[in-house]
Amino acid sequence: MKRIVLCRPAGPRNVGSILRAALNFGPAEIVIVAPGRPSLLIHPDFDQMSHGGEGRRETIRVVDTIQEALADCHHVVAFTARARAKQRRVNWREHGPTLQDLADDPEQRLALVFGSEESGLTKEEAAAASELAHLRTSVEHTSLNLAQAVTVVLHSLFSGNKVHQTEQRTKQIDQREREFLKEKMHLVFTKEVARTESAAEDIASMIDRMFTRATIEPRDARAWHLILRAMGSEAEPSEFGVGRQQKGARRAQALARRRRLDAEAQSDPDEAQGEHGKGLPEN
Repeated sequence: MKRIVLCRPAGPRNVGSILRAALNFGPAEIVIVAPGRPSLLIHPDFDQMSHGGEGRRETIRVVDTIQEALADCHHVVAFTARARAKQRRVNWREHGPTLQDLADDPEQRLALVFGSEESGLTKEEAAAASELAHLRTSVEHTSLNLAQAVTVVLHSLFSGNKVHQTEQRTKQIDQREREFLKEKMHLVFTKEVARTESAAEDIASMIDRMFTRATIEPRDARAWHLILRAMGSEAEPSEFGVGRQQKGARRAQALARRRRLDAEAQSDPDEAQGEHGKGLPEN
């Protein structure tokens, strides 16, 4: 299953267009992280650009942090037109087909992360990704409009009317389990194994680099936990602030967020209408 993660989007027209693209080239979930304005999903421009997706607005989930958006995802690809010093970008045209099976698997979540229209991805958002990718463009024009970029990526992963039936695919742990494993390894290897400060820094960097991006199956994670337990660690997720998601928690959080956004929009009718909503021709 594909999940589109939009970080701090400001334009209701872009988000409306992305919803429409998700309906064309889905199935795909949409999660918005810290939207730029509370009226984003009730703005007239959103309705106009998402034409044909009436009744699907409620399927869009809104969260406060990138960690919430990725907690139950198994592989994360973030898109950026800007080169990063410590993270190599892959060419999406060449790399996208290798993720086709993962995108089609209803039991796995492939997160596709996009930054804001104005500033792109933050350092934190880029660091949360398993890998960075870029959409190759001409030298004269190096970036795409947000909605266009999402549409290109979704179209490249679209497999047709029926999901491919293939051999059983490798399962991966989700981001919540990955963060717990990394924190537990930090605790054991940097504090109890490393003998010097520089060694601890090298080990910590290796853990972050490898275990953020590597494919980790549940059996791999179980093996690492057995190793860490044999080395004396009995740490639990709660000790690192990495809780296990309770049943129904996501829906409850989404409903609470939706009520808060609606209340903010009602308390500021000018913002709810938006400047772009003034003077629009009547249908």
